Amino acid sequence: MSDITVYYLEMRSPTQLLPGREAPGLEVAEAQVKQWPLNRFLYQYVGGSWDWKEKLSWSEQQWQDYAEADNLRTWVGYHKGSPAGYFELQKQAGDEVEIKYFGLAPAFIGKGFGGKLLTCALEQAWAWDEVTRVWVHTCSLDHPDALANYQARGLELYKTAVEAN
Repeated sequence: MSDITVYYLEMRSPTQLLPGREAPGLEVAEAQVKQWPLNRFLYQYVGGSWDWKEKLSWSEQQWQDYAEADNLRTWVGYHKGSPAGYFELQKQAGDEVEIKYFGLAPAFIGKGFGGKLLTCALEQAWAWDEVTRVWVHTCSLDHPDALANYQARGLELYKTAVEAN
């Protein structure tokens, strides 16, 4: 098995945000009624292609504790009524927001939705009360354009680590 490179990116001011181009037909809405099965579904639906597996063995209680916590918010991107992707934002200590999960479902990759969805994620992160930093991490197992999308939106690489797979 090969090593995995993990990339850590951050944004320290909303003025760094470089919006993605418009994505006609993509509608993004917050899941204001917290329902852990939705988060579990989105995690599997989007993450299945990218080897997201750390939460697959979670119990229903673990999912509920995570997804229905006060410091977690979830948005879903829809195209023609179908879920196209999602992002989760988690408020961290010290007035930081982490983009916990972000991604598109396989059928919607390559349609120009990634830049717009990430723009929405960053706008929503900065709109949370008194945020001083937004950050995310991605890795070499992710879509080949993921790192470029993060950087194109203004996130700056601050750390790289190599982990054994």
